[in-house]
Amino acid sequence: MNPFELKPKPLEEIIMNWKQLSPKPYDKHDVDPYTRCRVILMNGTEFEAVWYGHQFSRHTGDNELRRQVALLRRLEQQQQKLIGALKPADETILEHTIGYEQLAVDLTAGLAQREDNPYVKQALDFALLEDFDHLYRYADLMEFDDGQHAEELVGRYTEIMPGRPTIAHHRHPFDSVKFHIQNRTASPMTRLCTGIITAAEQQTMNYYMNVAAFYPTAWGQKLYREIGMVEEQHVTQYGSLMDTEQTWLEGCLNHQYTECYLYWSAMETETDPRIKNVWLMLFEQEVSHLHAAANLLETYEGREAAQVIPDGTFPDPLLLTGNIDYVRGVLGGTVCNTALREDWTNVNDLARGADFFTYQGIVNGDVRDVESHAIIERVIGRDGEDYRFEVAPNPVSALRDRKRDDTSLGRVQGTPC
Repeated sequence: MNPFELKPKPLEEIIMNWKQLSPKPYDKHDVDPYTRCRVILMNGTEFEAVWYGHQFSRHTGDNELRRQVALLRRLEQQQQKLIGALKPADETILEHTIGYEQLAVDLTAGLAQREDNPYVKQALDFALLEDFDHLYRYADLMEFDDGQHAEELVGRYTEIMPGRPTIAHHRHPFDSVKFHIQNRTASPMTRLCTGIITAAEQQTMNYYMNVAAFYPTAWGQKLYREIGMVEEQHVTQYGSLMDTEQTWLEGCLNHQYTECYLYWSAMETETDPRIKNVWLMLFEQEVSHLHAAANLLETYEGREAAQVIPDGTFPDPLLLTGNIDYVRGVLGGTVCNTALREDWTNVNDLARGADFFTYQGIVNGDVRDVESHAIIERVIGRDGEDYRFEVAPNPVSALRDRKRDDTSLGRVQGTPC
């Protein structure tokens, strides 16, 4: 599939009315977990496109160009509102959050296994273990507050157990900035990967930032606040991987191409026939956006789309599926890793005066105030053990004890890995 070879509709013909923007939501009781994940992913992808369009407009003084970008942005906004309407009103904040974290785990693991750039793969594997642990913390919050088992929501496709402990995720901002790729030398999958994962993590960051104050318990609000800060680190890490040398119009074209690829992937892999038709409609609209972006590139920079994206043929569809064995392998081998400027290293190899320890001392001065730890302690105190869903013992021996939450692993030097 090459979207540049498809015939687009004029943009004015794909403007939607209010009825089109109000589709029937999925039923939370029988929705496939990965349908929920696709809804979250595409919502985040559209937000990234919209936000990029706003920044683009603020960095050019040509009002005619800004009008064309505004039209594209309005259409992206409509798509985002339609996708947002697929979430049912009776799905709680926390139920939806479990979907966010399942997406984070299985999207990141899936992309890592397809990534041919070792540096980008290392970035994916690093943050994977943190999102994996977030799923565990939110699942225990759900058990404590609602008595609901998150394993049912994830369809038992994704394990729920400790990863790199969230308390160890809090790092100095300097250590989240990484080397950027260069689109002209990166593989098509790497270019897609950096855009996809940045949009997905950004959506998670925004969701947690916005819903934290609405969660009904004080401890839940604290957990959203804490994990939301980690998601900001992830957005900084992934966003810094993206090519900083592309022009605004090149970036616009790459955004539209990435959206086309994701809608096509969703359409190819969706199991719900009704929602599959939604992805088909939005893919066809996105093809029009792509061709409009290509026309803007030619008009304002005198270049063809093929000079930015030499081969528009899509890689294989992005499939959201379980990755239990892969996650276990990464967990067992890198649980004690942390970030160090543009690199990653075992926490035991850091210099004693490293920024990581300074930042940890300020933010996590009193471990009892760290909600990601406190929520597990609450569950253990009430039930005698934590909540988890695992198909075998945790590959990290220090994380197997269900009656104690480890706060040293990946954080305190000298802790065995």
